[in-house]
Amino acid sequence: MCFTSAEERGRTTSPNLLAMLCVTQPRMLLAFFARRTRCWLMFKFFVHQDPQVFFCTTTFQMIESPVFTVVWGCFSQVQDFVLPCVELHEVPVCSYLQLVKVLLNDSITIWCINHSLQFCIICKLAEGFSVETVELFFLGSCSVRSTMEHAQEHEACLEQAQRYCVERPIYNQELLQGQLHRRERTPQTLRQKIAHSCRCSSKKAKSHLYSFLPILKWLPRYPVKEYLLGDIISGISTGVMQLPQGLAYALLAAVPPVFGLYSSFYPVFLYTFFGTSKHISIGTFAVISMMVGGVAVRQVPDEVIAVGYNSTNVTDYLEYYHARDAKRVQVAVTLAFLSGIIQLCLGLLRFGFVAIYLTEPLVRGFTTAAAVHVFTSQLKYLLGIKTNRYSGPLSVVYSIAAVLSKITTTNIAALIVGLTCIVLLLIGKEINLRFKKKLPVPIPMEIIVVIIGTGVSAGMNLSESYRVDVVGNIPQGLRAPAVPEIQLIPAIFVDAIAIAIVGFSMAVSMAKIFALKHGYTIDGNQELIALGICNSVGSFFQSFSITCSMSRSLVQESTGGKTQIAGALSSVMVLLVIVAIGYLFEPLPQTVLAAIVMVNLKGMFKQFGDVTHFWRTSKIELAIWVVAFVASLFLGLDYGLLTAVAFAMITVIYRTQSPQYRILGQIPDTDIYCDVKEYEEVKEYPGIKIFQANASLYFANSESYTSALKKKTGVDPCAILAARRKAQKRHARDIKATNKLRKKAVLKLVNSSTNDVEAGVKHEIADDELPVNGKFASADASVQDMSPDEREHFMEPKTNIHSLILDFTPVNFVDSVGAKTLKSIIKEYKEVGVRVCIASCSGPVMNELTRLKFFEDALTRELLFHSIHDAVLACQVKDRSASQTDFDL
Repeated sequence: MCFTSAEERGRTTSPNLLAMLCVTQPRMLLAFFARRTRCWLMFKFFVHQDPQVFFCTTTFQMIESPVFTVVWGCFSQVQDFVLPCVELHEVPVCSYLQLVKVLLNDSITIWCINHSLQFCIICKLAEGFSVETVELFFLGSCSVRSTMEHAQEHEACLEQAQRYCVERPIYNQELLQGQLHRRERTPQTLRQKIAHSCRCSSKKAKSHLYSFLPILKWLPRYPVKEYLLGDIISGISTGVMQLPQGLAYALLAAVPPVFGLYSSFYPVFLYTFFGTSKHISIGTFAVISMMVGGVAVRQVPDEVIAVGYNSTNVTDYLEYYHARDAKRVQVAVTLAFLSGIIQLCLGLLRFGFVAIYLTEPLVRGFTTAAAVHVFTSQLKYLLGIKTNRYSGPLSVVYSIAAVLSKITTTNIAALIVGLTCIVLLLIGKEINLRFKKKLPVPIPMEIIVVIIGTGVSAGMNLSESYRVDVVGNIPQGLRAPAVPEIQLIPAIFVDAIAIAIVGFSMAVSMAKIFALKHGYTIDGNQELIALGICNSVGSFFQSFSITCSMSRSLVQESTGGKTQIAGALSSVMVLLVIVAIGYLFEPLPQTVLAAIVMVNLKGMFKQFGDVTHFWRTSKIELAIWVVAFVASLFLGLDYGLLTAVAFAMITVIYRTQSPQYRILGQIPDTDIYCDVKEYEEVKEYPGIKIFQANASLYFANSESYTSALKKKTGVDPCAILAARRKAQKRHARDIKATNKLRKKAVLKLVNSSTNDVEAGVKHEIADDELPVNGKFASADASVQDMSPDEREHFMEPKTNIHSLILDFTPVNFVDSVGAKTLKSIIKEYKEVGVRVCIASCSGPVMNELTRLKFFEDALTRELLFHSIHDAVLACQVKDRSASQTDFDL
């Protein structure tokens, strides 16, 4: 029966019609159907008996259970439909029929009706017909069940039925290596390697060119119609956000605000050509700006410039500030140049992996401490007070103390303007967050606040009337390139390394997030090269160190940015401000910029929630976070970062020095081995101990490995041997004493008279403890006087353990100390009758053992087994053969 139209299908599949069909056609029963969108495709089969049918919306049930023969026919909707006639003799339907569907592709489906009797129907559906769901109606005396319950039961049965059975010999490494044939490899000489690396072909040159300039690869394929509009909207939105942040973060870097605009243009434009990430926004960032400002203030403190400027003349004060800012700009520019050169060299040397040493807990703790530094540095601008800027250890404490000491001189007008801006920014961010899906682009509250603040300041003349500090002079146009001051490099070299690594780490972490989300890859080494070029080349145009901004990157991605074109457009917007309308922002109060900086720290302050997260997940990562935060907060960002990295390395050493040790057992009837203390079903093999340590074996943990092995297995060869030697010595003394008593008794018997022989013998036996029933009482007493530990080790020296298996699955490397430790373990346990085997030893570890000359003398590769199960079976065979030999003897 086949239905061709949807309306016809809908009418025909009503419950009344189904019941009518079963009554009028008593030898036909509808068994199951495949459901499509608004369509039904029905099949039929014939049964021997007339059924009684009950129908409901989700199930189809037959009250009585017949024995039947299945016969299938061909229909117009189904092509190449083949199934032979299959008879199920005396088999109740409800007991044995189960339906399993396996979808091979869009057009072929295999149906299996499966239990102890198996057959399948292979049907190729007509073109354009796709089965979405299948409902099976169990026929027989069974209760009404839903299709979902049937599917779950079928899946459970299928999972239980999935098994694998492998029959093979027991492999140790000696046998396995004998059956395998190594590939022949001709090692290249150093000259050949150099010649190969220096060889250049057109294809290789093109590949290197595309790698160095990724824009050559993606720009010719740029889909203008699909991407251009999104990139334009994203570039404008990001540029509007980048403008106020560039002005604000320049204050953190201790340079005039216009240099923040320079840093928002040159590096961003250069990244378009060299960067591999399509979504990150390069430019000024709070943490890097704070690190730059700390170095600038340390190298050019206020006290140095203040010498010789004791005049109260306003002109002198202006010259003082101009000279101080000029020197700090030189420090910041040179720092950008040096950090860029470091990044460029690391990228060319393929050192992109250095970022992995800055783990996520470390970076988050470090950036949280940096947020505290940034917040405290902006308090004086928010309050409108004059304090010195501090850097180095305890700079946060000194800054807070300086602000509190001059809190009475707070400029109320500046405070009101700043708090108003903070409220407006927080409201704007909350609106953007709540209505993210409804807004076409986020509301640019930062530029709105900047425009409002500038207008209010210019209209009310806040600088003159209320002495509110403003941005001041913004030169129009671009500056001519200048060479950084090279003589400053020795003093700032360590800081440049820290800034280079932190900047790269933040940029590559954000780039990886977006690349994973949008399905493309980034090159870490090329990102280092791109950042190095942005910093080093930008330094010639008076820009300070930059990296990826998290907030701007999220805006660039969420507003529809598809490629680096969006970043280029945002830099063009900053360029327009620099060359055309920059002077309009001269009346902008500095308290507005401080408010922008503080609000942008909201996300970083939320990272304090990491403490509870890491407390639940990993105490070691919590320790890394706390150390990074505390050290960076009180020691300064540079020394704090070094301290945090050193502590993170120590935690790695700690984990390898103090691994987890386990005794493994077998899950019955499998070759799977788990911790015996963790699962009740896991059982140990009699006489076999399987020991596992989840760390490599090297000099730092070799002693702890040996100690844990003895403790976990309960077999200490040294203690057993010592107890045996001690007991043997005591036994030898007892034998010697017994021999003396025997000689003394013989002499007394010879010297006694014939009349009192019996009395003398009895007297000597009573007084001198002669042998009784073949044993001497003194010997029995000496055994009884033995301590319980000695008696246990001597009388029962752990003979129930005959084999020890070392699971080397987690072991990544073994050094010379570890190899010597292994040799010592094998030798010591052999002396007490325990055979030691090594299981699941990886190829590199085995090669290391070979280079360390581990397989010499009595140690061969027969001790190494491919898996734990191989080792267990080999130990059982060895034990049975040994027991049989003892029995024969």
